[in-house]
Amino acid sequence: MHDFVIIGGGIIGMSTAMQLISAYPDARIAVLEKEPELAQHQTGHNSGVIHAGVYYTPGSLKARFCLAGNQATKTFCSEHGILYDDCGKMLVATTPLEMERMRALWERTAANGLKREWLNAEELQRREPNIVGLGGIFVPSSSIVDYKQVTAAMARVFQRAGGEIFYQAEVQALHEHPQGVLVSTPGREFSGRYLIACSGLMADRLVALLGIDPGFMICPFRGEYFRLASQHNAIVNHLIYPIPDPAVPFLGVHLTRMIDGSVTVGPNAVLAWKREGYNKTDVSWRDMLEMVRYPGIRKLMYQNLSLGVGEMKNSLFKHSYLKLVQKYCPSLTGQDLLPYPAGVRAQAVSPDGKLIDDFLFVTTSRTIHVCNAPSPAATSAIPIGQHIVGKVQTLLEKQPSAEQNLRAVAGVTVSA
Repeated sequence: MHDFVIIGGGIIGMSTAMQLISAYPDARIAVLEKEPELAQHQTGHNSGVIHAGVYYTPGSLKARFCLAGNQATKTFCSEHGILYDDCGKMLVATTPLEMERMRALWERTAANGLKREWLNAEELQRREPNIVGLGGIFVPSSSIVDYKQVTAAMARVFQRAGGEIFYQAEVQALHEHPQGVLVSTPGREFSGRYLIACSGLMADRLVALLGIDPGFMICPFRGEYFRLASQHNAIVNHLIYPIPDPAVPFLGVHLTRMIDGSVTVGPNAVLAWKREGYNKTDVSWRDMLEMVRYPGIRKLMYQNLSLGVGEMKNSLFKHSYLKLVQKYCPSLTGQDLLPYPAGVRAQAVSPDGKLIDDFLFVTTSRTIHVCNAPSPAATSAIPIGQHIVGKVQTLLEKQPSAEQNLRAVAGVTVSA
């Protein structure tokens, strides 16, 4: 029997595993990953941005974890020889309305404790000669990295400390009992005293396997990107983001410098008809039927019909997509936009049709589930892992004396 079984080999699962084995060095810990390699889904398909925490509601888990995670990620990279670039982020306003919205973002960045600079049109043009706008906010702490490399380094730390990773171990069934949790996979059953699920796009299904109503459904949104032709690798000096519409749940199409020197354009946000559907033609009848039967997703689609049609148009027609970026980078043409892999964002939706905004966890007596962890989850992975370890300690304190040894390892006070 393992002391802890962790489901999911993305960056949150590996951050949790790394920190859990540090807190409980004598514990037997297994990570189950359904793919043959780590970081094959959200972690391996994101933009690589180490976010500063510009957009998130002050005091929320996202705001707190992102701010802490920005520095923690960079410290981890420095300690493990992983390249990152402190390129900074430029938020660009192109209309008077966006200038008004930018003032609101200026106040939010202050509330979130960020260093930033307010730029007029001339200062913006001087910093970014190929970008046009009425003004901008520069946030210097935004950076870029390869999160697959970060995840791999976390895995090495975990394994050197005695942790085990099992690949091609897709979870088929879960059974929670008073002594622990039984996990069934195609080739083997795993028994653990405690279970931690960091399963991203499958988060609601893992909760449901325990016979519990999750209270939400994961709605997959495909984010489609283009890559700029290599002659444009120096077109921007920073990450370039538009000023988002506060009525729209996504940030809009931006120019992202990548750690390999390339520049991407995107993403949009298209409803995906398959949870792991990275191509336009990917369809899962099971996933599709689940979504259309769920009242929350039907309400979400109805409430955002015009937005959804617009995103679909941008997905189907490159010239529509191009117009979004030409607002602030008019020199780009359709020929400059080259194919690039898409990502899929796991977004929890409530039964009343609301996008669940903050990170969300569901806990039972023997399990902890990370249920909503969209961006900035990769940036926040280390604080999220710390948060989960704290939840583990709370669970151990509630258990009878049979768990005394595990509690003592972590320095948790054992009451008589």
